[in-house]
Amino acid sequence: MSILKKLGIALLVILLLLAIFAYFVTRGDTAGLSVAEVSGTDPTLEEADAETFPTVAIADPVGWAEAEKPVAAEGLAVNRFAEGLDHPRTLYALPNGDILVSLTRSPNQGGGGIMGWIANKLMTKAGANGPSANQVVLLRDEDGDGTAETRSVLVDGLDSPSGIAWSDDTLYIANHDEVLAFPYELGGDRVTAEPRKVADLAAGGGHWMRNLEIHPDGQRLYVAVGSDTNIADKGMEAEEGRALIWEFDLVSGRRRQFAGGLRNPNGLDFSPWSGELWTTVNERDMLGSDLVPDYLTNVPIGAQYGWPWVYWGDNYDRRVKHPTPQYINYIRKPEYALGPHVAALGFVFSREGAALGEAFGSGAFIARHGSWNRKPPSGYDVVYVAFDARGNPTGKPVPVLTGFLKDDGDTRGRPTWVEWAGDGSLLVSDDTAGIIWRVTSPGATPQSAIERVRGDRLPPQRELRGQAATFGQDEDDDYARYVTPE
Repeated sequence: MSILKKLGIALLVILLLLAIFAYFVTRGDTAGLSVAEVSGTDPTLEEADAETFPTVAIADPVGWAEAEKPVAAEGLAVNRFAEGLDHPRTLYALPNGDILVSLTRSPNQGGGGIMGWIANKLMTKAGANGPSANQVVLLRDEDGDGTAETRSVLVDGLDSPSGIAWSDDTLYIANHDEVLAFPYELGGDRVTAEPRKVADLAAGGGHWMRNLEIHPDGQRLYVAVGSDTNIADKGMEAEEGRALIWEFDLVSGRRRQFAGGLRNPNGLDFSPWSGELWTTVNERDMLGSDLVPDYLTNVPIGAQYGWPWVYWGDNYDRRVKHPTPQYINYIRKPEYALGPHVAALGFVFSREGAALGEAFGSGAFIARHGSWNRKPPSGYDVVYVAFDARGNPTGKPVPVLTGFLKDDGDTRGRPTWVEWAGDGSLLVSDDTAGIIWRVTSPGATPQSAIERVRGDRLPPQRELRGQAATFGQDEDDDYARYVTPE
């Protein structure tokens, strides 16, 4: 058989495979539940229905017309803080009011094989692929009019940067495979010093963002690292150092796994009620359009959330064939479901100085980047989750910014990250549109600090008498004191 015939047969086989793939992809699974029904503290979870081919519904990014802007919730207004940016992702507000933004894309483009080629085509259609600018840019609103007049490249030559944090004249930036520390004094327009490597991280992977949060004490740095695959498809060895949150001691240099079993942790923030670390997590795919909900949850030290074996506490994923670990009996259930396939990314808690009004003064703001594998699409918005006085999430997500997804299925943009500006407004990065949106509540005054929840420690046992015991009753007892529940 001639070479031309062999090439022709190979081409026909490829085209046939692509046609079969396209046939199943264009059908997929249509959701039977609303996003709201799969949200909240007690979401409705359908029976799992494993898919051979993923449901695909890619929204084409078409951008915003000059006069267009997202639809803000009642009492809120929105304007463009900055635009013309090359795929802005994470945002970070410095103490002096300057705003840092990462201009970045995935390092994992050009994956091998037909499935890798198809995946790249789909991500290109979604506006996620292309060369990465690999920069952290500084934005400064010098005249206080709500738009950034100054724009300068603070750091370039990075490698798919995402997480940003600052403390004690040191700027921390997470590339996809490492955390770097740069000397940086507030107010500077350019970092020129060579960085110090804080740590190596598991490189690339299907989830490549590496997000950072510094503990309020300034001595501990937390790094969120997502999994490489959907359900450890390449084996557990390929997931080493992934699907977890690291804690780095910035004084000693030691690190430890702070929490695990988190398929793709993203946003990180400390609860103003308890001081505990919380995160947003993207859950697994290919169990249908109604499963599995992304979530928002607290992260106690040593917490395990069960990926890849289980989801939402005690639901086993029967597709996973890897040996089940002993700790599976101690899996934590997430606190709050954000809906299936919404791609929850950046989030921040309400805080002292925020000025979005009383209706948005006690909760969490979350950017839902939007689905690629649900019919109909989910996410493509910024939502607010109310918390009660004891720091527990309640109710259903409340829309803050909508209008990103058009009625015809195209998308004007995709909200990615949220951050508080120094004037109390909420900044939202829109990566495919290259815009930073600014959300305000005209006339609202900056809110006071959220009251910290404190509890009584049990009084000490004073005396044992068989099955009875007496305890100190004096309210001045040194042992009966208030403590923070950490």
